[in-house]
Amino acid sequence: MEHTEKDSSRRKFIKSGLIAAATFSIVPRHVLGGKNFLAPSDKLYVAGIGTGGKGYSNLKNIYNSEKAVISHLCDVDDRRSAKTREEHPKAKYYQDWRELFDKDHKKFDAVCVSTPDHNHAVIALGAMQLKKHVFVEKPLTHDIYEARVLKDAAKKYKVITQMGNQGASNDGLRKMQEWFEAGVLGDIHTVYCWTDRPVWPQGIPWSTNKAQIPKELNWDLWLGTAQYRDYVDKVVPFNWRGWWDFGTGALGDMGCHLLDAPCSVLHLQSPSQVEASVGTVYVDEFKRGYFPESCPPSSHVILTFNETPRNKTKLKLHWMDGGIKPERPEELDANDNFGGGNGALFIGTKGKMMCGTYNENPRLIPLSRNAEVNVPETKKRVEGSTGGHYKQWVEASIAGFGKGEVSSPFETAAALTESLLIANLAIRAHDVEVLQNGKKTFPGRNIKLIWDDANMRVTNFDEVNQFVKREYREGFKLL
Repeated sequence: MEHTEKDSSRRKFIKSGLIAAATFSIVPRHVLGGKNFLAPSDKLYVAGIGTGGKGYSNLKNIYNSEKAVISHLCDVDDRRSAKTREEHPKAKYYQDWRELFDKDHKKFDAVCVSTPDHNHAVIALGAMQLKKHVFVEKPLTHDIYEARVLKDAAKKYKVITQMGNQGASNDGLRKMQEWFEAGVLGDIHTVYCWTDRPVWPQGIPWSTNKAQIPKELNWDLWLGTAQYRDYVDKVVPFNWRGWWDFGTGALGDMGCHLLDAPCSVLHLQSPSQVEASVGTVYVDEFKRGYFPESCPPSSHVILTFNETPRNKTKLKLHWMDGGIKPERPEELDANDNFGGGNGALFIGTKGKMMCGTYNENPRLIPLSRNAEVNVPETKKRVEGSTGGHYKQWVEASIAGFGKGEVSSPFETAAALTESLLIANLAIRAHDVEVLQNGKKTFPGRNIKLIWDDANMRVTNFDEVNQFVKREYREGFKLL
């Protein structure tokens, strides 16, 4: 067949168009045509802040969605970031997230925050102010005030948000919701959540042995919003969890995974009262240790939630850590497995149920009921269950605000986080010194704290409100 000059020109036009399309497909989506533009081959360009440990696994799961590009990496510790940088060699690397935001914010669409707890809020808010979608590792924030700020910011800036409590996407959670809504359990009056954490040191003094800072670690940047203190060995990369300046203890580590079930099934908002007892450390035969900078080795906290239109009875939610577990349900046979190191037990007016970490393996009690009870599936499952938590956020971010669905948006993640941080107020109240008649006393140890949700404060022990909103180090601010 003879090809005319017109045919040749047409082929050149199509070829140039395909090249142009391929070129644009590797550019962040917001560059293509505004924030509402969606190309068929669109990818989400993600900046990862905190790239070792949980940061590594978060970014790996985001990348494995096959719809994300890890375009930027940021970590204060070059040792921790090495593996992630090796797997994403084209990603531009920074140590300071503020420099990343300042220089390259036009080159990515979303941010994954996997730093220690005390820096979550300031980084996440900075990203949202740049209109970036945000994934934040649990707990959402270090302080109650910060949770309120992030919740409001997500709505204000119209971005897709997700907290890293992966069990919120688990099929088991939806099964428990269906049981409750079908009336299988009646109204829930008692919930127990327990964990074998901490698996790091707690109830100890900060070391007086100042250590040399590793050359790969920017200690000042690692401290971030926290007040300055000298570096000591083994705080990085994991043992920071046991220090109130940086972490939120066992509640912060596992609370978002275990309290998620009662909060989601019952639509809990804010507790009205909280009380706690804590384990003690003895420095010698006669003297109990007093280490207010460190979380206690174990605790038992009781949160009281008022009745709601969904659950028409007051609810007592027990949190137990340090290996403490509730009494074994009498309906279980002697050899029936009553959970593992982590779990949750619901006690209702008509029945009981329990589950494991990430809301996995939900079971009615006695176990024979699981074969007898059959309720229809009314809740949409997340593709991939727990593992789909990341892909869900990626796809919702690509779709844009109001067009996708996520399991743990800041709207609900903030309420869950606030509950566990209110529980921490009762734990921290034990170590608050008050001078009375010239003597040091600890009046927070033997009382129940009354929580005023509207005004975000404890009404009957003002000294503990210092932990609702902490003072940031100079150079950092939230608003």
